Amino acid sequence: MIRVVRELHALSALPAYRNLLMRAVPEIARFDPGHNAVMMGYDFHLTPEGPKLIEVNTNAGGGILAYLSHVPDADIASDRLPQRLEASLLDSFSEEMLRFSGGKTQRPRTIAIIDEKPEEQFLHSEMQAFARLFDQWGCETRIVDPQGLEGGAQGVFVNGCKIDLIYNRHCDFYLESAGMQGLKTAYLARKVCLTPNPFTYALLADKRRMILWSDPEALAGIGLAQPTIDLLRSAIPRSRLLAGMNPEEVWAERKDLVFKPVSRFGSRGVFLGRKISKSRFATLPPEETLVQRLAPPSLTPPDNQSISFKTDLRLYAYRHKILGVAARLYQGQVTNMSTEGGGFAPVRIT
Repeated sequence: MIRVVRELHALSALPAYRNLLMRAVPEIARFDPGHNAVMMGYDFHLTPEGPKLIEVNTNAGGGILAYLSHVPDADIASDRLPQRLEASLLDSFSEEMLRFSGGKTQRPRTIAIIDEKPEEQFLHSEMQAFARLFDQWGCETRIVDPQGLEGGAQGVFVNGCKIDLIYNRHCDFYLESAGMQGLKTAYLARKVCLTPNPFTYALLADKRRMILWSDPEALAGIGLAQPTIDLLRSAIPRSRLLAGMNPEEVWAERKDLVFKPVSRFGSRGVFLGRKISKSRFATLPPEETLVQRLAPPSLTPPDNQSISFKTDLRLYAYRHKILGVAARLYQGQVTNMSTEGGGFAPVRIT
């Protein structure tokens, strides 16, 4: 799994790969801000054939909660994180600022953590934990809805305070909504370090990238070495766009497939082929539906539980550096953080 993360990061930097993608991505994603994306998340299912990458996220939440699964008596509201973990997290934000500023600025003076109605988000407490971490680092930090930003060609401001770096937890990945337009203007004017950003999302987290990653011939065409092609072929389920497939053949094979909307995140709008009805299948938009070979999650029987939980593993990363790994236990479609015995669980590598 670590090899897959590092090979995909290396792939994202290849000129041939970027040139190929730039023909198809939205205009905002063609703008290279010169830096990367903090808190990347690579989600895997463990199968009898080995680990399978099912999704990449550019604003993966839950990293601090994942840490708490190792120390369940810790208090997210007040306890300091271990020094090594704090250093790993802050180093990634520092490197983003350095790359954005051309090596001139190592630490932002001000940070805004943004999400839609952040106080209503399930992971609001984690945003608060990041805010405390940044405050301890010496950065004035605000948690704010994009509607609270004053953005434009001069930069981004919150109540008159100029923001140096925005930690983006919002899921408008291409800055398309009305509330993100001021931020978009400032981003394109290079007046604020936005991390994660549309450029990195297009390179690594847009679900359509899995079509290329699971196509050995296409990978060979952009110059990847055979060992890398073999690794990605073994780890990434075959993925195609419904628009390029025969619907009757897809319906006949549906029990071995999963259907994912390319423009949504998490499990929203995802249908398992064995459960989808013929009428629902007929409504799937072909240009917006990813058809992926099913890689079922493994099962874990937690302590003192009579029922097994579906399990996936998330690797948190910055560029090629692995920040940590977490397991997520759930029933149904996705973890809801409320099922007894479910949620984040510690991972011990032996």
